[in-house]
Amino acid sequence: MPHGTETLLLQLFTIFVWAKAFGEIFERLRLPAVLGEILAGVILGPFAAKLIEPSDTIVSMAEIGAIFLLFSVGLETSPKDLIKVGRTSLNVALAGIAAPFLLGFIYLKARGEVTHEAAFVAAAMVATSVGITARVLSDLHVIKSYTSQVILGAAVFDDILGMILLTIVVSLAEGSGIQYIHLGIVAAEAVGFALIMIFVAPRVVGRMEPGLQKMSSGNAPLILALAICLGFSVLATKIGMAAIIGAFFAGLIFADHAPRWELESPVRGITEFLTPFFFFTMGARLDLHIFTPDLIVAASIVGFLALVSKVVGCGLPVLHEGWKTALKIGVGMTPRGEVALIVALIGLQMNMVSQRAYAIVILMTAITTILPPPFLRMLYRDEIVDSEEEPQSVAADV
Repeated sequence: MPHGTETLLLQLFTIFVWAKAFGEIFERLRLPAVLGEILAGVILGPFAAKLIEPSDTIVSMAEIGAIFLLFSVGLETSPKDLIKVGRTSLNVALAGIAAPFLLGFIYLKARGEVTHEAAFVAAAMVATSVGITARVLSDLHVIKSYTSQVILGAAVFDDILGMILLTIVVSLAEGSGIQYIHLGIVAAEAVGFALIMIFVAPRVVGRMEPGLQKMSSGNAPLILALAICLGFSVLATKIGMAAIIGAFFAGLIFADHAPRWELESPVRGITEFLTPFFFFTMGARLDLHIFTPDLIVAASIVGFLALVSKVVGCGLPVLHEGWKTALKIGVGMTPRGEVALIVALIGLQMNMVSQRAYAIVILMTAITTILPPPFLRMLYRDEIVDSEEEPQSVAADV
């Protein structure tokens, strides 16, 4: 066996086993498994125990894990349900972008940060990482609830609006001003992609069923679904959106056919294998040595503002439906993750963001990633009990 392959297999084995072991411990403590997988990355990663430094191949696998996580979530989300909460989700996304950006920008400017650096950090505060919330909601078996549908829909709008905001920030940072034509093209591509995926693509897939039945290949529907998942992920990146949003839409168009075509079980198996690498590498990125007391204070305040602004901003549009609904949606929209890090990384590569500001974004991301899952479990505990009791009641009726 070539040495490179042996090393890769050893890394895969170590990461997978430790991530799952930590996940199991957290599950036994009645905490989301995702927190254990992230903590495993922090402890075993290159900045703590230094036992594992994820290679480029592992990082790529982690990104594929995020893609299949959102694909799996899409399979459980009916386009009809998403359309029903479309207006609510849009209002949640708009408020959830404005509040964190304004609060973050004002605070950083008050601290004396330069304008373009404050703008990049504030833009990183905007981006919701639906992967964390989706994993928690899926683990709790409440992904099909009304509030979960609002969160998923808002996350899609959030990605589109966040991309437009990032385009504006980059243009201003480069000193070229807002390029309205380019901005309009980007916005039109993103909105058009979303509309086609929700309203047109599911009907096209439905018409493919007779052809799939004639194919001699085993699991023809699964092959088609996986191909479209990867293809839409690429297509999403080509128009400037996150690959995970393309994967979510790919799952969405198969959602109504998934039970009949038996797609959920095999896709769940793939997801169960790949997603621990995603959350492990998220934890492994956290460098604990770069935080001075002053930096920790600043980053903690930014993290607090990032949490509060999303909870309040995303909760206000649905407050008329009850404070508990508002809290579920607000907390569900708070996690930042790879999207926030990508925004900060773009600023770092453009020399518009210092290592200090990048560290603030990292800690803000850690705070907003670690804190929401336990609160989500608490907020959804009634629905968890109902979902666990429902099969028993059905069996009793039978």
